[in-house]
Amino acid sequence: MKQLSLRQLTQMAMLAAISITLVFFIRFPIMPAAPFLEYTPAEVTQILATFLYGPAAALILTVVVAIIQGMTVSAHSGIIGVVMNILSTGSFVLVMGFIYRRGCSGKRLIVAMVAGIVATCVAMALWNIIVTPIFMGVPREVVVSMILPVFVPFNLIRAGVNSLLAYMAWRALGSVLERVSER
Repeated sequence: MKQLSLRQLTQMAMLAAISITLVFFIRFPIMPAAPFLEYTPAEVTQILATFLYGPAAALILTVVVAIIQGMTVSAHSGIIGVVMNILSTGSFVLVMGFIYRRGCSGKRLIVAMVAGIVATCVAMALWNIIVTPIFMGVPREVVVSMILPVFVPFNLIRAGVNSLLAYMAWRALGSVLERVSER
């Protein structure tokens, strides 16, 4: 990971603040079978950080945001919520970032986002099998039966909507954000 300047660290702190603000004001369950799965656009800032600063910086931002979120607006989900948030968004931004950094073009951006969506869906299907029985206090078989009808669609919707929002923001503001982040 390249060393970030004080200006870039400050900008990442601002992205973290925006992310926490978004989760505070916009979050709602989208899967009736698992109301603890809430959609929030907070991940959009980590996606933008991926494009601006690379996957490692975006992962650090993801960890910071997940911890702050887990101690404040999402405290009800406890440490398991923090860990699952890090695993979900972390897998998303790492895969997306490594692909996008190999050639920053519009086509590469879309490929990176699709790969990130697939990566987070696969990762979360596996992690839900391991972690969610503990969180829900149910046998593993119950969670396994929820993978295709609940967890995969949730992650497709969450990552898909957040990718679309980040894509629109990047298309509208990307050149400005890049110039500001490089100074």
